[in-house]
Amino acid sequence: MVAMLPSLALALLCLLWAGAEVPVQPDFNTEKFAGTWHVAATVSNCSRFLKMKDGMKSSIVTISFTLEGDLAMKLVWPLLDRCQKFELLLQRSGQAGHYVGMSAQEKRDLHVMETDYSHFAIVHELQQSGQKPTTALQLFTRERDVSPQLLKKFQELIPTTGLSQDMLAILPQSGECQVGMG
Repeated sequence: MVAMLPSLALALLCLLWAGAEVPVQPDFNTEKFAGTWHVAATVSNCSRFLKMKDGMKSSIVTISFTLEGDLAMKLVWPLLDRCQKFELLLQRSGQAGHYVGMSAQEKRDLHVMETDYSHFAIVHELQQSGQKPTTALQLFTRERDVSPQLLKKFQELIPTTGLSQDMLAILPQSGECQVGMG
């Protein structure tokens, strides 16, 4: 019985964390948030991400909002031989800065945790597509370069999401995949 207590406590902590509310930017403003962002850093427990993270480069994300307030994302990732485009539409939830998406294959839960709108945004995403959910935290920047202070701020948030520093990829800039993002 005594040997089970540490694992029981750990399981309870995981359950408490999983149920914890992810914060969002107070008074989130869609007009200020819309536009082009660079993905400067990502941390995730997704097994595919972890296998590829060392070879990844920064991607471009263009964000817009529908008349209904839903979030539309267009992403372009540079791969070895081509640019991979990906589009995503997430419905607004009852809270500004929180968006959800569901399909037959997956459920996404996205929170804009913090942004100053003109320099950076920190975005948290929970994705359920199978038995094990994956968590990602991304640092978006308006400019290609990221300041050491901003990177430090991002890295300090990592443990609060249940992720670890060894899951982090600081994505180098690429001149690839810049055309046609409008």
